[in-house]
Amino acid sequence: MAGEGSESGANGRQGPRSDAGVGSSSVNSDVDTGDNGGDGNADSDGDTTDADRRHTDDRVELGLALLERLEHESLPLPAVVDRIETITSDPTVTRTILDEAELRGIVEREDGIIRPKSRQYVRFDQDVITKEGDFTCRRCGSGLSTGYFVDLEAGELGPFGSSCIRKVTGRE
Repeated sequence: MAGEGSESGANGRQGPRSDAGVGSSSVNSDVDTGDNGGDGNADSDGDTTDADRRHTDDRVELGLALLERLEHESLPLPAVVDRIETITSDPTVTRTILDEAELRGIVEREDGIIRPKSRQYVRFDQDVITKEGDFTCRRCGSGLSTGYFVDLEAGELGPFGSSCIRKVTGRE
């Protein structure tokens, strides 16, 4: 079934394919399939439904919130895409996040280099939440007993392991 199991992203890592746990929505119908053909994301006329737009908007807003917190003067595009893939691996949504970030003045793009305009960073003491449980890292797919979540205005992003949270937030 599309959306289950794992898939290799642009960076070659294996990881979980569900977008569950992203944002504040408890609905798991925004499983990221990478296409819109015959996967249940269209109404009987083949159009995208309002619920699908809302879920896509949630991912875009979460991606924008993450890009607002990039902790580098500049990053190569693949490094930025690596961070966005913690939210979605759908190339259309990824492109929308990057385009919208540029339109809103969150980043500048030039020759494959992304330059964040904001100097707001993730503060580990305030913006990272630790939870105990049985988790799978959204970045690398490793099993976790302690999950780290980034609390952004657009929603919660995670879980991540101790190494991946530092990579996603730009501390490593």
